Amino acid sequence: MIDESSAAVPSCRVENAVAGALSHRITDKLYSWASIAEENTIAQARTASEMPFVRPYLALMPDAHLGKGATVGSVIPTVGAIMPAAVGVDIGCGMIALLTQFTRAQVAERGSLATLRGAIERSIPLSAGHYNTSISATATARIAHLEAIAPRDYTRTAGRRDWRLQLGTLGSGNHFIEVTLDELDRVWLFLHSGSRGIGNRIASEHIAQAQRETAVGLPDRDLAYLTEGTPTFDAYIADLNWAQEFALLNREEMMDRVARQTSEFMGEAVVERERINCHHNFTRREAHFGNLVWLSRKGAIQAEAGQPGLVPGSMGTASYVIEGVGNAAAFNSSPHGAGRNLSRNAARKRFSVQDLREAMAPWSTTRAGHFSGRGCMP
Repeated sequence: MIDESSAAVPSCRVENAVAGALSHRITDKLYSWASIAEENTIAQARTASEMPFVRPYLALMPDAHLGKGATVGSVIPTVGAIMPAAVGVDIGCGMIALLTQFTRAQVAERGSLATLRGAIERSIPLSAGHYNTSISATATARIAHLEAIAPRDYTRTAGRRDWRLQLGTLGSGNHFIEVTLDELDRVWLFLHSGSRGIGNRIASEHIAQAQRETAVGLPDRDLAYLTEGTPTFDAYIADLNWAQEFALLNREEMMDRVARQTSEFMGEAVVERERINCHHNFTRREAHFGNLVWLSRKGAIQAEAGQPGLVPGSMGTASYVIEGVGNAAAFNSSPHGAGRNLSRNAARKRFSVQDLREAMAPWSTTRAGHFSGRGCMP
């Protein structure tokens, strides 16, 4: 049972913060920063916002679109409960980027980027079900850290593949590796990935548990929640924190491999000018409007004042390195990407592989000497 009277947020503080924050009030419990949002997206977000433990309101980011249970691109503060499906099945999914010392001209002198692409693809297993066959030297310390902080043995949870062999693998869907340029023609290395199969299995276990406990009578089974103070809630938080750490280290491991291959391609060691690693599917304890809440960002990044973050564009368009402004009304959050107009299934029905190849031709890394503003490696 959720106590609806606890940790109430003074309405005047909320109204003062939201006023002038470039948001659109849909209801008292739903504010949107999205200038374009489909009706079903708004309807889904409204349903989630009406859960009694969502306080003071759900915030929709500019890239909001329909998701599973909760809308992708939503920031959800809750008191006394968490909806595991609102965090998502790819716990800790996010971005990492590394600014190198190299320039466009230096890379162009090295010849075809296809060589670099091939080397990166050989060093990082790509697509669903593809994992490492052995543990690399760079992964050893990271795995030891994960073993030391693990709240339980994840060997059985990982299914057919040991979770240790999943560290340093990309996955599929919209995960990508990218070599790109900024406005000063400096070379950045980007990649997008999360907690892989182990994170998915952990999330699925807890979503199922929440549905067993609280799904009856809800408008959507994926809004099922775990109540704070119960053993199942505590177990979820422990697993959630571990999976988020796995995701963070998974990206670090892959970025080290991308940097190593870039060093070999350039004939010179990469010098890291800057490295940014941020989640966009995660939950953490935060203080907002004078109250402690569980803040779930499903498709949103933390953007405290001065905090760096990463927002990828769609394929073939620019990615952005951003700096947070600390918008309190948006719970110090930012959108996590370009958004989308079609679900993955709808896109598969509308577009063929050949359509994709033709659309991506200007950014192909297979042509000798080619180096565009964005060298995509999907």
